[in-house]
Amino acid sequence: MYLDYFQLSDTPFRLTPDTQFFYHYSAHKEALEVLCLALNMGEGFIKVTGEVGTGKTLLCHQLMHALGETYHIAHLANPFLSHRALQMAVASELGLEVTQDIPEHELIKTIQQHLIALNQAKKHVVLLIDEAQSIPEDSLESLRLLTNFETEKSKLVQVVLFGQPELDIRLDHPAIRQLKQRISFSYQLQPMDALGVEGYIQHRLSVSGYNGAPLFSNKALQLIYKASRGIPRVINILCHKALMLAYSTGEKHILPCHIRTASMDTALSASSRSQKSHYWLPFCLGLVSTALSASVLAVLSHLFL
Repeated sequence: MYLDYFQLSDTPFRLTPDTQFFYHYSAHKEALEVLCLALNMGEGFIKVTGEVGTGKTLLCHQLMHALGETYHIAHLANPFLSHRALQMAVASELGLEVTQDIPEHELIKTIQQHLIALNQAKKHVVLLIDEAQSIPEDSLESLRLLTNFETEKSKLVQVVLFGQPELDIRLDHPAIRQLKQRISFSYQLQPMDALGVEGYIQHRLSVSGYNGAPLFSNKALQLIYKASRGIPRVINILCHKALMLAYSTGEKHILPCHIRTASMDTALSASSRSQKSHYWLPFCLGLVSTALSASVLAVLSHLFL
């Protein structure tokens, strides 16, 4: 709705993990470097954790782009699978065609033989698992056994786990201690600081084709940092809503009032829990004075919640 109005060629704050929007903030850049280093060293298990919305999925996709042609990448976006389903999913990601009724020992043998063939072809196999905190316990054990496949010099498959902090809690369980012992590299993604938030917003606007005067006022940026607590997903939601609000009222810049309104309408933001309604009511009264504003608010109330 607001692309032409703000002279944008693309939607800057969508939530899909588009790697062209990857922002080389210090923490995310360092995490990517750690992952590439660990994989180049041939480590078996690597773990990245972070709170919801800190950019783990985008980092995972960026890693896929960063790895060279010598890597064969398998990616599981939804690992809430039984150990059998996990094995079948891994086989599929490796490009194997196996029937559902294949005996488990034959399935494991087929996977192992294919991994050996890839190794002989000088391919490094990397299994990237997003939302790893949701993997059932028996499937985690199946995953550990998969990494037993190795030559005298290297692992036949390396595994990178991306998960929420609950993953660390699960790995502390005595039944999974063998897997935890195999994790040689770990990284914890932290939220952005105030300068990082400002740079992140400017980066996404620039990628989306914006080259005009600063679109967000300094006070608006400060409020975004406070409300989002530096979490990229919440930043995206707040900025998207603020742009829609400014567009609906004919404003050419994002002002503090837009951020306050967006914050009060966003359950994930700190402001929605701490700010009082005196910010919300006067601005809403102005918005609902036109049919367009009313329709925008209706869209906003369902868009990201």
